[in-house]
Amino acid sequence: MRLGIMAGYSGAQLSIDLDLITLAESAGFDSVWTSEAYGSDAIVPLAWIGAKTHRIRLGTGIAQMPARTPAMTAMTAMTLDALSGGRVILGLGPSGPQVVEGWHGVAYGKPLLRTREYVSIVRQILAREKPLEHEGEHYQIPYHGPDATGLGKPLKSILHGRRDLPIYTASIGPAGVATSAEIADGLIPVWMNPERFDLFEEPLAKGFAKAGGGKSLQTFDLAPMVSVIVGDDVDACRMPVRAMLALYIGGMGAKGKNFYTDYAKRLGYEETAERVQDLFLAGKKGEAMAAIPDKFIDEVALVGPADRIRDRLGAWKASPVTSMLLGTVQPEAVRLLAEACL
Repeated sequence: MRLGIMAGYSGAQLSIDLDLITLAESAGFDSVWTSEAYGSDAIVPLAWIGAKTHRIRLGTGIAQMPARTPAMTAMTAMTLDALSGGRVILGLGPSGPQVVEGWHGVAYGKPLLRTREYVSIVRQILAREKPLEHEGEHYQIPYHGPDATGLGKPLKSILHGRRDLPIYTASIGPAGVATSAEIADGLIPVWMNPERFDLFEEPLAKGFAKAGGGKSLQTFDLAPMVSVIVGDDVDACRMPVRAMLALYIGGMGAKGKNFYTDYAKRLGYEETAERVQDLFLAGKKGEAMAAIPDKFIDEVALVGPADRIRDRLGAWKASPVTSMLLGTVQPEAVRLLAEACL
């Protein structure tokens, strides 16, 4: 099993724990991942990390598709890939309507259709087989709308990119998982219970069948994000994960339009998800956190003493997961997972 480390995105101040990342690289970790929401971006920190490391692969986990044109994303990925010696993994996601329309100021549209068009355009640019042309609902290249000059023409990238640069997509819904299996090289679930692979198995198989060519889990990277907190006090270790789950299930979307609430329900926590969302949206964040069961946290994260974490790792190793993208700030967690998995 491969290991990655999440560098995440900033709070009010931007900082990158390069000591932790270089420790992960020296310990044999495969990748490091940056994120973005509506503050720090995913690309600039990744370039900084790339300049300070030597071998570890550089992933965007994830870059928001509505924030950039597909061509701009392809240019950025090719540039960073060239400068880093071919280390880039392009992780993409649609984000959600609150961020897309409330921050980026563009229509949310149809996220799965956008994903298909976006990945298709990026792959065409990387391949450089012919000048770029695309006619879709979200993107027209060259643009020929009513306000067009009429001077646009198909172009081919000056920079020769790596046509096999891996593209991952982030998804947790069945349709999104199937789309990822069909068009991408890997899938990034925001969290996962390794003993509930049944939630992914059918949509993955559906996407692989549609892709054809013998595509399967043998050639696809299932790479969930996994929080890791080492400590003797299990309840204290659970607290950051509890806060994260309450935020995502309760606040990352409107009532009836929260993908994480729906995902928690599919994981078997229907009543919990409803209660957490109602409490969070009512401003009762502490109560929302308290409503997250310990069992839920223990299923999707690795928390507590080292022996407890080693024991829980058995479920991850027995699952079809091929990469674990670890969210941790602890050097001892990096060392523990490297010793146990690599």
